[in-house]
Amino acid sequence: MISRIDLRGETLPEGSALRDLLPRAEFDVSAALEKVRPICEDVHHRGNAALIDYAERFDGVRQEKVRVPAEALAEALRELDPAVRAALEESIRRARIVHRAQRRPAHTTQVVPGGTVTEKWVPVDRVGLYAPGGRSVYPSSVIMNAVPAQEAGVPSMALASPPQKPRFEGDPAGGLPHPTILAACALLGIDEVYAVGGAQAVAMFAYGTERPGETDGCPPANMVTGPGNIWVAAAKRYFTGRIGIDAEAGPTEIAILADSTADPAHVAADLISQAEHDPMAAAVLVTDSEELARRVEKELAPQVAASKHIEDRITPALAGKQSAIVLVDGIEEGLRVVDAYGAEHLEIQTADAAALAERVRNAGAIFVGPWAPVSLGDYCAGSNHVLPTGGCACHSSGLSVQSFLRGIHVVDYTRDALAEVAHHVVTLAEAEDLPAHGAAIKARFEWKVPGQ
Repeated sequence: MISRIDLRGETLPEGSALRDLLPRAEFDVSAALEKVRPICEDVHHRGNAALIDYAERFDGVRQEKVRVPAEALAEALRELDPAVRAALEESIRRARIVHRAQRRPAHTTQVVPGGTVTEKWVPVDRVGLYAPGGRSVYPSSVIMNAVPAQEAGVPSMALASPPQKPRFEGDPAGGLPHPTILAACALLGIDEVYAVGGAQAVAMFAYGTERPGETDGCPPANMVTGPGNIWVAAAKRYFTGRIGIDAEAGPTEIAILADSTADPAHVAADLISQAEHDPMAAAVLVTDSEELARRVEKELAPQVAASKHIEDRITPALAGKQSAIVLVDGIEEGLRVVDAYGAEHLEIQTADAAALAERVRNAGAIFVGPWAPVSLGDYCAGSNHVLPTGGCACHSSGLSVQSFLRGIHVVDYTRDALAEVAHHVVTLAEAEDLPAHGAAIKARFEWKVPGQ
């Protein structure tokens, strides 16, 4: 069901050479880019008319309007299962506690007497949030995107999620995002919601679809965040430079660093938990215990058999080239392997899990010990589950309040403070053959060369 990679008895290579030995899903955003280009440009030129056509083509529904009416949001919240509502409210509460603590105050540094540089943090003006709605529905992703944006102080935000096919003849929810998505929006106070999915949703936010005489056009956004499929990732790449993005999210990943103290039933369950997302999901166990590897393999069969999404997601994910049990000589080698892999989610189930977690350099989020599984982080840990994939954790972070803030330097110098450093500025300007830079300084003084 899951393959093995045996690195025991070998001198592990460094850097990219080690990464190349590890399993990874194929995710060719470049190839998808050419396919989303005409879709994005069609939205640019035809606006909502293009969005309606693509909903019929890709989602199987014909809409009259793409903006979700306010009464549909209210109705979704009224009809929400009370237990689901309570769980969403607790997830929101915990996420707010963590993300509120990430706010950054302005900070002023006195460089010299009379010369200060202040760094102030300003939220982006408008954000487009994306919530997937394909194989699964993710109200949790609404929370993970909206809460940090709200805590950052973003003044305007809208959410897009794919329209759903009618469940029965005359279904009032047909052509709208999933009711649980709408209910989550209502709980969060997001009242601007669009039934748009895929690359066309990113294009809607990037270009805007406001047209004279239309009432449900979407104003353009400065930034788009949220996970999605390869077409969403490709559209984000297409618009990089025009809008800010969080990341080009690829298939989800879990890596588990475990030793002989780990419970094989827990490890198997956690591998399966991420495999059920998608047939391309990656599940990787790194261990120095062949006995644990054997017991985990034995546990997988009955646990998979008892799962829901066996044939379409879990089995192909575990059997795919992106998943494996990696055997290493010791936990030190295992630490090197997981750092090279740079997992979206990294669990550490070892005797000294907390100490090892301190030493990890590359991971989207780290889950320490047997009582902090990835599923907790997906919903109710308070952490954010929008995380870097595909090894991008070696250079990128998960979504946070900082994702929605821009640092701006405010420079304030007096005449005397400028005069003190003026000759250095002129010297450097002339060294770079930019004399007008120096002239801008000289114009403020009766200039003479120092020492003459």
